[in-house]
Amino acid sequence: RGPDARGFLSDGGTRDRRLKAHAFGLRAETFAGIYLRCKGWRVLTTRYKVPGGEIDIIARRGDIVIFVEVKGRPTLDLAAETITAQKQRRISQSVRLWLSRNPWAMGKSLRGDALFIAPRAWPRHIADAFPLDLR
Repeated sequence: RGPDARGFLSDGGTRDRRLKAHAFGLRAETFAGIYLRCKGWRVLTTRYKVPGGEIDIIARRGDIVIFVEVKGRPTLDLAAETITAQKQRRISQSVRLWLSRNPWAMGKSLRGDALFIAPRAWPRHIADAFPLDLR
């Protein structure tokens, strides 16, 4: 195989696939943020990391704050299958920590949304895609 975009020789192995998948995921998150802004949402933060979890996008419109899981896959249906119960628990844990640092949001409507991205397809934004466990 020849050199990749960075000039490194590529063996076509697992590392290359992981790098490509990571890059695709970052592009999907960037596109999702643009999409939400176009729909009137104000993106508060992206890639909010805490020990044990991450929230891809936190956005607000009026009295609603959404915690968005972005999934980029080859098809929208494949993307929709990827938010597992374990992922929902991690997101809820991350939301609890975010709320402890942002008490102004406690009186707002809070939602767990999903935004699915696939090549050559319009994004699919699912409001209230999963419950948030905030206890």
